[in-house]
Amino acid sequence: MAARFSLRRLGAMIRKEFIQMRRDRLTFAMMLGVPVMQLILFGYAINADPKHLPAAIHAQDHSAFTRSFVKGMENSDYFRFVAEAHSEAQAEELIRSGKVQFVLHIPSGFSRDIERGLRPQILLDADATDPAATGNAAASIQFLAAGVLARDLTGPLAAQGAPGPVDVVIHRRYNAEGRTELNIVPGLIGVILTMTMIIFTALAMTRETERGTMENLLTMPVRPLEVMMGKILPYIIIGYVQTAVVLTAAWWLFEVPFTGSLGLLAFVLFFFVAANLAVGFTFSTLARNQLQAVQMTIFFFLPSILLSGFMFPFRGMPEWAQWLGEALPLTHFLRITRGILLKGNGFPEIAPDLAAILAFLLVVSLISLNRYRQTLD
Repeated sequence: MAARFSLRRLGAMIRKEFIQMRRDRLTFAMMLGVPVMQLILFGYAINADPKHLPAAIHAQDHSAFTRSFVKGMENSDYFRFVAEAHSEAQAEELIRSGKVQFVLHIPSGFSRDIERGLRPQILLDADATDPAATGNAAASIQFLAAGVLARDLTGPLAAQGAPGPVDVVIHRRYNAEGRTELNIVPGLIGVILTMTMIIFTALAMTRETERGTMENLLTMPVRPLEVMMGKILPYIIIGYVQTAVVLTAAWWLFEVPFTGSLGLLAFVLFFFVAANLAVGFTFSTLARNQLQAVQMTIFFFLPSILLSGFMFPFRGMPEWAQWLGEALPLTHFLRITRGILLKGNGFPEIAPDLAAILAFLLVVSLISLNRYRQTLD
């Protein structure tokens, strides 16, 4: 053993480590890719003050006052009117399905009551399942009510005073108190399942390769689909156990309301867990060891949690980030879970998001089956 410290030997060890990094291209790519991805997502995609939120109008008075009020809301940059509801039922369907974040109700006789100085009430329905997405927009309309109609009020009407010519009533739907736990806790089901299911499956397959048991598996008369299903089905059961634990805590500790059908949630859960397990199986066919499998899991999990609407308002992100988020199964599962638990949504409301999860499952399953080999290279 060398008696003295040697800079030459130290330099040789440093050079050896850089050579080892160069050989492990996946790890080297992750070292560069993760910081770049975080910089782009946090710098460009994340926005805690979402603007241009989709809204609908249900107007029973089509007067100049109505048009001015709607235009003033759009000029605030918080609201973007994308639909017109012709009935209360249609307005309810729009906000319940998540197609719009707000519904503005203008009552009949709106302009007549303004001209008489009666301060008519207008109702703003807000989807408050995500309080962070609607809080600033809902607060802004209170200031709009005082001044947006000032240009249209002349003569004695212009001297009505501080309260303004109209009274805006905000109805925060599905989360009247604005409790963040009603938004976070249901979303935790998807986040926990995404992280655990992918990493469990990826490690299970790569562990067999490292320990040499994959050779025994490959010599058996087992089809690739049978291997994949055999690896996935046990973890689906574990996924149901994890969900039961989270739902119990949600009900007992956080008083999250269970408005919809838990049976429907359990039905959707099967396909969501299967989609994440298929991702883990695919990573196991790409990774050479368990470290690489963990790295791939992190690389998938990071954008999933940032772009799905779990931590930050989904509609606050730029359009390109929303397109990326739509490709992730967690985005659609969060909408389904919150819709079922908080809104009481049924199958018609969740069908589009369920179809997106099924499409993801099909594509990833085909990729993983194609990557799987019956013989070792």
